[in-house]
Amino acid sequence: MRFIGNIDAKVDEKGRVFVPSTFRKILQQEQVEKLILRRDVFQRCLVLFPLDIWNAQVDAIAARTNLFDRRGREALRRFVAGAEVITPDSGGRILLPRRYMDEADIQNEVRFIGMDNTIEIWSRKAAEALQNGGDALGDALESMMNGTNNQQD
Repeated sequence: MRFIGNIDAKVDEKGRVFVPSTFRKILQQEQVEKLILRRDVFQRCLVLFPLDIWNAQVDAIAARTNLFDRRGREALRRFVAGAEVITPDSGGRILLPRRYMDEADIQNEVRFIGMDNTIEIWSRKAAEALQNGGDALGDALESMMNGTNNQQD
């Protein structure tokens, strides 16, 4: 399953928003009924994980976490505890809980961004600022593809 593109949407006063139809079609084809919502680990946005992708992520973190590694256990705990199960209604809407909207600075306009096997939800203003990042994309890809992404400039 792969999500691509970006689509703007409006959030109503109760925090409900329609998952864009292009993303809904992919979810329906893959028979995904439940999503997991959490704030992104690095960015001020929300991430929707199809349930099987979420489970694979948690399994990967848990597999690298030693029972006696305090920092690892705390990271796993915070990752899992910061998530919530989301089930789209029959019309394809999801409810964004207020605390998540506050964490991502979402008001009434969002941008859904396909991010491989997850869907990010950004405040529209933050998404526009991200896209206006100049040469950052080219620089990052160049560094990644040349194997220099771990080196300091």
